[in-house]
Formats: sequence, C-alpha cells, structure tokens
Amino acid sequence: MNGVHDMGGMHGFGPVIEEKNEPPFHERWEGRSFAMNRAMGVIGVWNLDMSRYAQETLPPTVYLGSAYYDRWARGLERLLLQTGLVTKEEMAAGRSLNPPKQLARKLKPEDADKLTARSSYARPAPAPAQFVVGERVRAKTINPPTHTRLPRYARGHVGTVEAIRGCHVFPDSTTTGKGEDPHWLYTVVFEGRELWGPDSDPTIKVSVEAWEPYLERA
Repeated sequence: MNGVHDMGGMHGFGPVIEEKNEPPFHERWEGRSFAMNRAMGVIGVWNLDMSRYAQETLPPTVYLGSAYYDRWARGLERLLLQTGLVTKEEMAAGRSLNPPKQLARKLKPEDADKLTARSSYARPAPAPAQFVVGERVRAKTINPPTHTRLPRYARGHVGTVEAIRGCHVFPDSTTTGKGEDPHWLYTVVFEGRELWGPDSDPTIKVSVEAWEPYLERA
C-alpha cells in the first residue's frame, strides 16, 4: 500500500546517525514489546506480513510519532483487536474481562529460545524463472491498497537483475488471506539517477529485492 511508512528516497527526515555500541533495547519496555510480538506470533493466528501491515496502517501521525518498538506494540494491539483475542474494554482495563479464547498453538517454555530463529520462506518453484541475471527489467507501476514490498520510489523505473534468490512466499498474498502463492525473488539494481533524476549522486546504486509479479521486461 502507499503510506507514510514507504519513505525511501524522501527528503525532510534528517540524517541517519549511527549510534556506536547501540544496545538491543534502550528501555525495558522495548524488550517487552519485542517479546510479546514474538510470543503471540507463535499462536498462528496471523503471519509476519500481517504484522508488518498492521504497523503500516497506523495513522500517519501515530506512525511518525512512535518509536520503533512502540510501533511494534501498537501493531500488536491492532491484531489482537482485529482477531477478537481481546476487546477494547479489556485493552483499556489492562486485564482480561472475558473467558479466554482457545488457541490451536501456544508458546511453551522449552521453545522460548527458538523465538529469535528465522524461518525459511523458500518454497518449490511452480514454474521456471522469467528473468535472468543481467536482464533489464522495469518495476511495474502498481498502487495496491494492501501490503506490498515494492517500494514506491522504484515503481516505473528500469534496473538490472543482479541475482536470482529462489522462489519464496509472496507477502502481497499472505496479508490478504490468499495463501503463500510463492514466486521467484530477484535482486534488481537501480542507478540513482534512474530513480531520482540527473541531480542525484551519480555513484549511487540501490538494490531492491523484487518478486516476479513486480517486474516486466524493459
């Protein structure tokens, strides 16, 4: 979707300043936000892309005014309310007011150390890849109302396929309940001046991970 979260290439947000020896969490509540998101993800009611989409749909002022793990917490609240696992009244009270719903899966203490492990999203290919390394491709001009991983700044622009990453779960489908719908995934390299015009730094190159439905031959 087009939203304030898709701010790649935009001006006005200030420099990105690296924090030396940055800790994983700056406040205790950030760690709790991370842990709650991971623990609730185990129950299988939503997936990773739905979690991302929940954050993307936060009101722009809330999204921009929230710290990173604050957005995680707010996104989790939206998912809990949308799936009926809690009510607005329970959220306001900070405790359960109704009998809990039965879950098909839950986090067991012995599985806690697995929460930070990344799952594989690679899947068998339903068909041969349409593009080859070195081929010129154009990112399609799309404006889906739901989640997409194709950044707005790349749409309509021409780049070169740098690598083929295999066949992977398609996030545009998993957020809308249409299943995994796996597609080939490519790394496409764009010149800065192709993306932002002649005033861009001529040395800039941007690599975008793009699923096959995002691309067409140039």
